[in-house]
Amino acid sequence: MRSVARLIFFWLSMMLIAGCTFFQDKDEEILPAELVKYDEKIKIEQIWKTKIGKGSESLHLSLVPNGDLGRVFAASYDGKVIAKKSVNGQRLWDVNLNITLTSGPAFGEERIVVVGKNGELICLRSDDGSEVWRVNINSESVALPLIKNDAVMVATIDGQLRSYSIFDGVERWTVDQDMPALTLRGSSAPISVGNNVVAGFDNGRLLSIDIATGIVDWETMLSPPTGKSDLERLTDIDGAIKSLGQDIYAAGYQSQIASIAAESGQILWAKELSSNAGIALDDEYIYAVTDTGDVIGMLLRDGSEVWRKNILLRREVSAPTKFKSTVVVGDLEGYLHFFDHKTGELLSRKRVGKGAISGSPIVIDNYLFVQNESSEMAVFTMIEKKETPLSQAELSATGET
Repeated sequence: MRSVARLIFFWLSMMLIAGCTFFQDKDEEILPAELVKYDEKIKIEQIWKTKIGKGSESLHLSLVPNGDLGRVFAASYDGKVIAKKSVNGQRLWDVNLNITLTSGPAFGEERIVVVGKNGELICLRSDDGSEVWRVNINSESVALPLIKNDAVMVATIDGQLRSYSIFDGVERWTVDQDMPALTLRGSSAPISVGNNVVAGFDNGRLLSIDIATGIVDWETMLSPPTGKSDLERLTDIDGAIKSLGQDIYAAGYQSQIASIAAESGQILWAKELSSNAGIALDDEYIYAVTDTGDVIGMLLRDGSEVWRKNILLRREVSAPTKFKSTVVVGDLEGYLHFFDHKTGELLSRKRVGKGAISGSPIVIDNYLFVQNESSEMAVFTMIEKKETPLSQAELSATGET
C-alpha cells in the first residue's frame, strides 16, 4: 500500500513540476526579449535632453519632434508645445494649450499643427507659438498631420482623410473609406508625393489623392483580407509610408510589404510581411520592423531579404529610421538600438529614459531626435572616427611616398 501511495505521490509531484515548467515557458514566450550583449562599434553621443511636459503612459500616440536646421518643435500629452534651437536646446518659446494632445507637431509653411484628444486641430505660428486658428474635426486622430501646398491633411481613426486651409482652418474636402468591424488602434500618417497626398487605411487600401481637389487618382489594395474571423482579416496600414522617386513603399499588418508606382498605384513587387510599425529606406535598401519585433534589411529594387535580426522580439519596436550608416529603432523600455544598415550588426545602444519610444526617431541634419512617452526628448549625434595620417615609415612600407 505504501508503494502505491509513493507512486501516486511521485506522479503528482512530476505533474506539478511539469505544470510549473509549462506555465514558466508560456510566461517566457510573452515576455520581452532580454537585451543582448554586444561590442560597441560606433560612438553615439547625447548632445542635449529636455522634459516637455507630462507623459502619455504608453498610449502609443504620434507625439514626435519636428523641425529644421535651426529649430526643433515638440509637444506633450498635457498640451505643452515647445520650440528650441536644434544644436543646443536653447529655449525659443513654449505655450500651454490646456488640452490633451494625441498627435504633432506637424511643421511647414512657417506653421505648427497639433491635434487634441477631443478632435481639436490647432495651428500655431512657428516663430513665436501664437495661435492662428483652432477648429474641431469631430473625430480622433493619432496620426501625424501633413502640411503641404497651403493645406493641412489629417487622418482620423474612423477612416477619413480631411483637408483644411492652412490660412484659416476651413475644411476643403474629405475622403471616406469603409472600415472593417475590427481594426488596430492607430492610423498611418499621410505623405506627399508631388501634388498628391498618399494615405493608408485600416481596410488595407492605399489611396493617392489630389491635394487641391480631393479627387482620388487611384487606390490599391495592399493585400486582400483572408481568414474567417475578424481578427484573421485584419490588414491595417498603420505604419510609416515612404516614397522615393516615382515609387511608394508601404507595409501592412498581416499583409505585405510592397513597392507601388506613384503614378498608377500598380504594385511593382510585394513580399509577405506583417508590420504595424512601418518602414524606412535609402537609395539601396528598405528597412522594416515586423509585428513581432524582427528588424529586417531588404534590397529596394525587389524586396530581397539581405539581413534579419530577432534580438528585439516582443519589445514593441518602433518604426525604423535611417541615421547615417545605421538603422535606428526604439523600444518599450526607452532604448535606442543602432544596427549597421548593410549587415544588421548591433553597433550601439543608448537609453533616452524609462518611457517607451513608440514614435520613430527623426533626423535633422547630423542629429537624431527622439521623444519617449515620458515626454522626454533627447538629441544624439554620431562621432565620426578621424583617420590618423600614416607616418613616413608606414608610407614607405606600403610603397607609397
